[in-house]
Amino acid sequence: RGMAAVVSDETVFALYGERTVRALEKAGYRVYAFTFPAGEESKNLSTYASALHFLGEHRFSRSDVVVALGGGVVGDLAGFVAASFMRGVDFYNIPTTILSQVDSSIGGKVAINLRHVKNIIGAFWQPKKVLIDPDVLETLPPRQIANGLAEAIKMACTSDAELFAFLESHPLYENIDTVIEGSLRIKKSIVEQDETESGLRKLLNFGHTIGHGIESTGGLFHGECVALGMLPMCSDAVRTRLIPVLEKAGLPTQTHRDREAVWRAMQHDK
Repeated sequence: RGMAAVVSDETVFALYGERTVRALEKAGYRVYAFTFPAGEESKNLSTYASALHFLGEHRFSRSDVVVALGGGVVGDLAGFVAASFMRGVDFYNIPTTILSQVDSSIGGKVAINLRHVKNIIGAFWQPKKVLIDPDVLETLPPRQIANGLAEAIKMACTSDAELFAFLESHPLYENIDTVIEGSLRIKKSIVEQDETESGLRKLLNFGHTIGHGIESTGGLFHGECVALGMLPMCSDAVRTRLIPVLEKAGLPTQTHRDREAVWRAMQHDK
């Protein structure tokens, strides 16, 4: 085997980096680790350029691989690095948050932000494999768990009445395996029908345009903003069922933001 670049943020790498490196070495790879400060602020041109320089300095070739170890920020950034280095190298994703496990780890959307505009620079680049282990979620604080559940609720609400009814009637975290699997089945089915978002896949943007506008004003996680962004786009009947599920997950259902600032940010949403 050739070389593997483990791309991770500093927080996740401290928890799982050593084990991941050892496993890759055992599989025959020569492993190099590229880490960066945790947080959405790192998903930018500067970190992206540093990662590309890192691959170049270690003389990675098209036969080598990039391994994303972390949440959505890591997966998006590492995936875009893999998509663009030498016009594309293989990319493996090991998502470590609920948000990335139920949503962003599959589907091939990879991107970075440009200033305050989310995911405006990117590509479609499918991972070769995705490895999901719910046990890694035990290190997450409750707010991060809620953050990820927002995307699962979104997918059930748009695409699977049976799963949505399950979310209404069962504890969420105690049934996290069912939630993850159900969400991934929805995402997989939609992406297989519309990989590049020319039609059906747009359904998965439910709550996101308003959500991204709210997110640009700061202080809230992505899933929290998606939860808020779904509510104005619902019929009264849907909203009546959706609010209790969001509240059960620990997600906000109202916010006080500068409407003009949110509206301005929405104009730039992809």
